[in-house]
Amino acid sequence: MQYELRTQVIAPLRPTFQNLVDRYGDRPASRYEEGTIDVQATEHFHYRPLWDPEHEIYDERHSALRLTDPYSFTDPRQYYYAPYVTARAQQFDAFGRTMDYIEDHGLFDRMPQDWRGLLAAAVLPVRHYEGGAQLISTAGARFAYGTSIEQCLSYAAFDRIGNAQLLSRVGLALGGGGTATLDDAKRAWLELDGLQPLRRYVEELLAEPDWAVGAFALDLADRLLYPLLYRHLDERALAGGAGALSLVAQHLHGWFGDQRRWFDALLAAWTADPQHGAANAVVLARTAERMLPRAVEAVAGLAAVADAEADTGARAMTGELARRLRADLAAAGIGDGREEIA
Repeated sequence: MQYELRTQVIAPLRPTFQNLVDRYGDRPASRYEEGTIDVQATEHFHYRPLWDPEHEIYDERHSALRLTDPYSFTDPRQYYYAPYVTARAQQFDAFGRTMDYIEDHGLFDRMPQDWRGLLAAAVLPVRHYEGGAQLISTAGARFAYGTSIEQCLSYAAFDRIGNAQLLSRVGLALGGGGTATLDDAKRAWLELDGLQPLRRYVEELLAEPDWAVGAFALDLADRLLYPLLYRHLDERALAGGAGALSLVAQHLHGWFGDQRRWFDALLAAWTADPQHGAANAVVLARTAERMLPRAVEAVAGLAAVADAEADTGARAMTGELARRLRADLAAAGIGDGREEIA
């Protein structure tokens, strides 16, 4: 008896869920779309929060920044749970291999003393900045309206605590496996004069009632701090014989590029919204006017701590980064780029 194997394709009766057909037409939807679009409940809520009876559990009025359709914004990375976890697992494994190489070759011990001091005094305390950023992102994930925005903020919160853990591992390696270096970094975060503006900036954002304003203000500080620590100091470290710092910096700089993709897309969605775009631009401009000078002051304090340990030109670079950021905001329709208001 002979058998003949054939491939038979059975066409599905429906390509996807009805809500996606209503939005995008009768076409197959991606897994990201099926797991994201219109997932958040919009009616039939059980009760209003007792601590805030003026708002529903999910309520767009939690922020002055709104979208006519919250799903007009989608994550350009198309992250839902599975690809997010896969991507971050690969990044964590890569960082682990880098740290294994650094420890096996004793690269921290070979760093010039001034660069070891800079790493301990100016980079390790930033793990507490990341811890605060995690809480700010978590608040955004709770109060954001629309699953596509909430997902990005949730993943950002996980990323932030992950970044803090990466820096903690650097501190453990720098301290020879003990926690003394991390203890010193925490003490510096709490007491060192140069770090108090940055600490104050983060802690006040923890109390910001508008989740979107808080996320945008945090992003202003990120756009100064990350290029300073993980690009400018990276280049100076290579020239100064501190290649171990450069090996670490490449991972955090790479993460920041990924973070920028979704947040830049969200800023564009806010300012381009057909109904709320003009009002959103005003809110963003006023937030930048109020918070950018404080972000510059905060990061300049961190830069001063770095310059006190090694000649890096970090303070001068902070001013240059601030000028670039003002220009970028003006190009995005947020503010006019004048230094006196930013």
